[in-house]
Amino acid sequence: MPGISNIITYVFLFASLNFEVFLLITYFENRLDIKAEENMVSEGIIDYPSVTIIVPCWNEEYTVSKTIFSLLDLNYPKDKLKITIIDDGSTDNTWQKIQEFKNHPQIDIHTKVNGGKHTALNYGISKLTTDLVGCLDADSYVDKEALMQIVPYFKDKETMAVAPSVKLWEPKGPLQLLQKVEYGIGIFTRKMFHYMQAVYITPGPFSIFRREVFEKLGGYEHAHNTEDIEIALRMQKNGYKIVHAHNAVVYTVAPSTMKKLLKQRIRWSYGFIQNASDYREIFFNKKYGNLGMMVLPMAGISIISIISLSAIMVYNLLHFAFNLYQKIQTVGFTFHFTKFSFDWFYINTEILAIIGVVATLGTITMILISKKMSEGKLRFGMDLIYFLTLYMFIAPLWIGKAAYNAVFKVKASWR
Repeated sequence: MPGISNIITYVFLFASLNFEVFLLITYFENRLDIKAEENMVSEGIIDYPSVTIIVPCWNEEYTVSKTIFSLLDLNYPKDKLKITIIDDGSTDNTWQKIQEFKNHPQIDIHTKVNGGKHTALNYGISKLTTDLVGCLDADSYVDKEALMQIVPYFKDKETMAVAPSVKLWEPKGPLQLLQKVEYGIGIFTRKMFHYMQAVYITPGPFSIFRREVFEKLGGYEHAHNTEDIEIALRMQKNGYKIVHAHNAVVYTVAPSTMKKLLKQRIRWSYGFIQNASDYREIFFNKKYGNLGMMVLPMAGISIISIISLSAIMVYNLLHFAFNLYQKIQTVGFTFHFTKFSFDWFYINTEILAIIGVVATLGTITMILISKKMSEGKLRFGMDLIYFLTLYMFIAPLWIGKAAYNAVFKVKASWR
């Protein structure tokens, strides 16, 4: 087992390091373009495109009003912005909360029998009259400049969708702070995928599409409760260009308990696995460029590697505990305090250890760059400490469960 575990560890660490280096090279090659995009605003646009934002709701009575007010506060011509609110058969007071906006000139409200988020979105899309359309989840809040940051990307006639940067709304406590770092890494990687023409998720909070995407490709699908992955993969399969506006910010509320976090991430990971299976023809297909040859395969490999390396770690811990138990049974428990004395002789110089250290340094570098992109400054904080010490133990829980669900056909629920 030790020999096999070392080989597995070598393979996955090398793959991870190779991908990290590729992303970092992509960043340094395009850092000036990233800076230029940050200065890109809509002041030069004479004819603003009309936009509809669909807000699908199901039992969001405590957050929906704040979501709608954040949309009304957008810095965008009021006559060009419509808001369509769809109550998807809520069983709480969501519909009553929405009624407060029924006479607002920018807002249309609708209610329907519960059918899931994708049906609410399609209901709104069926009533479209605008050039662009987007969605904002009813537990998310958009920055007032977000739409102004997104619209300039549509100057390129080939751009069919623009994904925003998703940040956490007022994260508190270790669990939410480590998610803050995770979301920051997501901003960094999605921007690198932007330059690689390999964006494969258009996040539910405030991704904006050209209307013709849905006219030509059809509406949203159930897609294993991850319709934002499926629509992006469908677009990529049909050669539609998706870009990322890293300066367009939307805030979402992070799960505050382990139970809620695991439920959310199991659904996300399960959805990726199932959608990846549905679109498996993209994998290792040169026709789809970096998406098919690197990004999607590495996403799949990362799932396998996390499960495999976690299993090896558990095995090694159990092996150590068993040997310790045998030693105590044989000679009894003894403890000798020895004075610590540093000696370079004891530094582990095996290639596996060196690769592990380099990969860790690469991860930290990506995190710091992502913090610079998402927060505008480089700084160490407790969020970084929580992520580096806790995430590696938590992530295998939801990834392992999602893989189990996929293999044994156990559907991950939304709620």
